Amino acid sequence: MSRIYFGTDGVRGPYGGPVINEEFFARLGRAAGIWAGGDGPALLGRDTRFSGEPLLRAAASGLAGAGLAPRDLGVLPTPAVAAAMRGSGAALGAMITASHNAAADNGIKFFRSDGRKLTDEEESRIEAGVGLIACTSVLDATTFVVPPCPFADEYISTVSRLLPVGALRGWRIVLDTANGATCTTSPAVFAGLGAEVLCLGNTPDGQNINAGVGSEHPAGLSAKVLASGARLGVAHDGDGDRCVLCDELGGVLDGDEIMTLLAVHALARGSLAARTLVVTVQSNLGVDAAVEAAGGRVARSAVGDRYVVELMRKEGATFGGESSGHLIFSEYSPAGDGLVAALKVIEVMIATGRPLSELRRTLRKFPQASESVPVREKKPLAEMPALTAAIRSLEAELGARGRVLVRYSGTESKLRLLVEGPTVEATRAGLERLKAAIGGQAVKC
Repeated sequence: MSRIYFGTDGVRGPYGGPVINEEFFARLGRAAGIWAGGDGPALLGRDTRFSGEPLLRAAASGLAGAGLAPRDLGVLPTPAVAAAMRGSGAALGAMITASHNAAADNGIKFFRSDGRKLTDEEESRIEAGVGLIACTSVLDATTFVVPPCPFADEYISTVSRLLPVGALRGWRIVLDTANGATCTTSPAVFAGLGAEVLCLGNTPDGQNINAGVGSEHPAGLSAKVLASGARLGVAHDGDGDRCVLCDELGGVLDGDEIMTLLAVHALARGSLAARTLVVTVQSNLGVDAAVEAAGGRVARSAVGDRYVVELMRKEGATFGGESSGHLIFSEYSPAGDGLVAALKVIEVMIATGRPLSELRRTLRKFPQASESVPVREKKPLAEMPALTAAIRSLEAELGARGRVLVRYSGTESKLRLLVEGPTVEATRAGLERLKAAIGGQAVKC
C-alpha cells in the first residue's frame, strides 16, 4: 500500500502546514491508537522545538480518544523513547521531532511495543484509518493534559553502564547537542563517566535546534576540538539518533568511517554477529572492501534506519547503520542511538590505545560526489527519460569501478544524486551530467 503522509522516518513537514498541525496530529494519534488495539499506556517524548508541546498534547488527545493512556516522557532523545517501550507494557510509543530539520519543521515517529519502528505496511494501515476519523476539536487537542512519566534519568543510568565507572577520567570531550533532545542526557553520561565535557549547542530556546550546530554542521565542533586539545568531539542531531565524530586533529568522521572501524574491530575479536555489517545503498563502496578484507561481509538495505533494522533481523546481524551517522546496536537498543555509537567508539579507543585519527584509517573511501537537488515534485524517475538515459550511460562507463545512486528524499522535496568512481574528476563529471539531465524538474535557486 502506498503512503501519503509517512516518509522514510515518520511524518515530517512545516509546522502549521496541512499535516503538521494539532488537528491532524489528534486524528493521526487516534488512528494510531486504534491500530495499536486501543488498550494500555502510550509513551510520548519530544525534542526542544517550540511546536513540540502542543503537538504532543494533540497526539496524546487522539491516543486517549482511541482508549490508550498517554504518558509524557519529557524532552529526551528518540532512542530513549524506544528504550522506554521495552518491558513497559505500553502499546505504542511516539516521538515528536523533525530530527535534523530546522525548528520550523516538526513531525512524529511511532514505535511498536517492542521499541521498533513501524513497517511500511503498518504505517499504511494507520494512514487508511486517518481518513475515517472526523476532525477533532483543536481546543480539546491543545488543552489536553498528559500525565508526566519522566524517563531521562533511567536512560542516562542505562547507557552509562556501557563503560566501566570512571572510564573517561582524564578525557576532554567536546560535545555538540544541536540545541536539541540530548542537551541533558549526553552531557550527564560523559561527565558521569569522568570526562571533562566542553559543550556546544546546549542552550535550546525552541527556535535554535540544529541552527548552525549539531551533526549537520560539524565545523564548530572541529574548531573547538583543536582549540581545546580535546581527545575527540561528538555531535548529535536534534533528536539524538545520529552521531558524527571529530578526531583529535579536527578531522570529521561520518557514519561510514564509524561503522567500518567498529565492524573491523569486532571482526578481529570474533564478536561481529553473523560476521555481517548492514549498511544502506548510500554507503561508500570502501566499506565493503574494508569489511571483506577483515573476513566479514556487508549487506545493503534501502535508505532509512528501519530498513536497516529489518535487514539486520533477516541476516542475523546486530550492528548496522547509515552514512549519516544513524547507527543501530540491536543488543542495546532497537533504534539508532548517537550516544551509544560514541561510547562504542570510545570503547575501541580504550581497548586499542589508539587515537581516533589512526582508527579512522580503517576505511579508504572510493571517490564520491553527491548533491541534493530541490525539486518541484517527486516525479517518477521513469517519466524523466533524459535522467534515466544519463544514469544508464554512467553505469555502463563505470562498470565494477563505481556506481550511481539516484533517489528521492523521504523527508524533503529533494532528489539525491550520488556517483562513485575511480577518480574525483570522474565522479564530479558524472554528477554534473546527472544534474544537467534533471532539467526543468529542478527548483532554480
